[in-house]
Amino acid sequence: MRLRMKILFMCLGSTLVALLLQTYLFQDSSSGFIYNQAKEESENSLRNMQNEISAFVKGIESSMIEVYMEKDFIQALKEEKRVENLRAEFYRKAYEIGTTNFETEDSVVSFYLYTPQHEIISTYRRAVTPKHNYASDIYQEPEEENAEVVRTYAESEEAVMLITSYYNQYREKDILRFVLKLYYNGNRSHKIGYAVCDVDSKKFISIMKKYGNEKTMYIWLQPKGDRPAVAYGELSRKEAEYFKEMSEKIRSKHQTGTFQLEKQEVFQVEQAKYNLTAYSMMPQSVLQQNQKALTRNLLLIAGLMVVIASALTILVSHSIIRPLDMLMDTIQRIKGGEAHLRTQVVNHDEIGELGQNFNEMLDQMEELKEKESQAKLLASQAEYKALQAQINPHFLYNTLETMSSIAEIRDCPEVSLLSQSLSNIFRYSLNMKEPFSTVAEEIAHLKNYCYVMDVRMRDNVKYIYEIDKEALSDRLPRISIQPLVENALNHGLRNKRGEKIIHIMVKKEGGMLKLRVSDNGVGMNAEKLNEELEKNDRHYVEKGDSIGLHNINARIKMLCGERYGIRIQSAEGEGTSVWIILPEINGKLPERQADGEKYE
Repeated sequence: MRLRMKILFMCLGSTLVALLLQTYLFQDSSSGFIYNQAKEESENSLRNMQNEISAFVKGIESSMIEVYMEKDFIQALKEEKRVENLRAEFYRKAYEIGTTNFETEDSVVSFYLYTPQHEIISTYRRAVTPKHNYASDIYQEPEEENAEVVRTYAESEEAVMLITSYYNQYREKDILRFVLKLYYNGNRSHKIGYAVCDVDSKKFISIMKKYGNEKTMYIWLQPKGDRPAVAYGELSRKEAEYFKEMSEKIRSKHQTGTFQLEKQEVFQVEQAKYNLTAYSMMPQSVLQQNQKALTRNLLLIAGLMVVIASALTILVSHSIIRPLDMLMDTIQRIKGGEAHLRTQVVNHDEIGELGQNFNEMLDQMEELKEKESQAKLLASQAEYKALQAQINPHFLYNTLETMSSIAEIRDCPEVSLLSQSLSNIFRYSLNMKEPFSTVAEEIAHLKNYCYVMDVRMRDNVKYIYEIDKEALSDRLPRISIQPLVENALNHGLRNKRGEKIIHIMVKKEGGMLKLRVSDNGVGMNAEKLNEELEKNDRHYVEKGDSIGLHNINARIKMLCGERYGIRIQSAEGEGTSVWIILPEINGKLPERQADGEKYE
């Protein structure tokens, strides 16, 4: 795929991902916004509606309380007369109360008076026709009349007027029912009867219409623990099922708060005094219409952004791709043999910097090519000289051995031993094919060196060897001990007066090989030298003082690991001890140890 297409797809993909994410988040936030707005509007409407319904209910309650003004009837109830006598004496009392105490606007359709034993005393029905028909006693068909709620209330200690409802199959509508208990002289522990007033739901629906739109809101009134009293609005089939489920939940569990099911929202506002809660529900169709409008707008915006992003991507990618195309063309031509070509730097941006660095790389390659040719020539010359120089060590060994033989023949044992020792020293030192040697071989090389130095310097130095026999076969880097003794002779004991002692110790301890060369010389301040050995800088190895120490230390760290090496203990006027710490190597050469804790 061409780079331009990659940039286009990358930009379009990023734009689409951002748009999809924005759409999702916006839909989520818009749903929350619609929900909060609907909640606020619904609760405000329900609150105002409840205030007006509460005023109407208080009017019904006040009219029903007028029963107490019927003194002869109340007195008869107080005397607990037989129900037959009450019916005979007050059979028209319900009619008188229903037609006198209530206004036409109250829409009272029936009125009943009962004894505490739920026996009907008097009944008022506004009309008795096939269309307008009401029960003469609500307990004749208690299930249809929802009378068990009235019975339970009448037998309870609840004093607040009961509001309930039932469905009138003749009218095919809900009828609201108000039940007021009658007490003896206001004593709530002594009930003498109760009154039941049924009101047409049209009065409540007319109030509900003021505060709700049947197309956008479904409102109903429902006492807790009871069936829905009256409802207003339109619902789809699915929403009607949800309403039925919701109302049953309220009836069975006395639920409070906000209910949510399948994205349908239900809000409620209770009345302060009466058990009549108003509920509202925004139909799912309204929410879907809002969401569809938002989604349509977002898709339109997404389409416009994709077109704009595509145009911008093509324009921007052209400015990026053109210099790269020029660079690629130059590379192809150089690859074809035009090594003198250089790319043209058009812009001073990252691509221009790439072209400039490419040109500099070509120039450096030309220089390296020239240097490589010269290096090959020098290497050829050096190889010739190295072949030629291989003759020299053998010539030297043979010459020293000849001198030793002549000295022995002419009875010069000291010269013979000196020549033999020098031959061994040169042979051991120049044989650097193997980086490791044994402790035994190192000690033998050291003794040859000490003999030569004693003969050469005529210096009376006492050498003490303390070698662990078990360590003789252990291996260590070649020529590690002799340079330490050489340093002791040249630096520690040169200006020393009196007895001169060099102590060489080799021992195995804790899985390590420890070597120490100590002298009783003039001593020194070892702090700076220890710091240099710790750093293990090549500068010290190649140019610094104590080259032997730095060289040995560098070889040990390179072959065995950074945790091993040389450590010096010294004090001015008290002598010097140089320690070599190595891993225990017996037989097979070790792999380089990982860095870790350093051993002192």
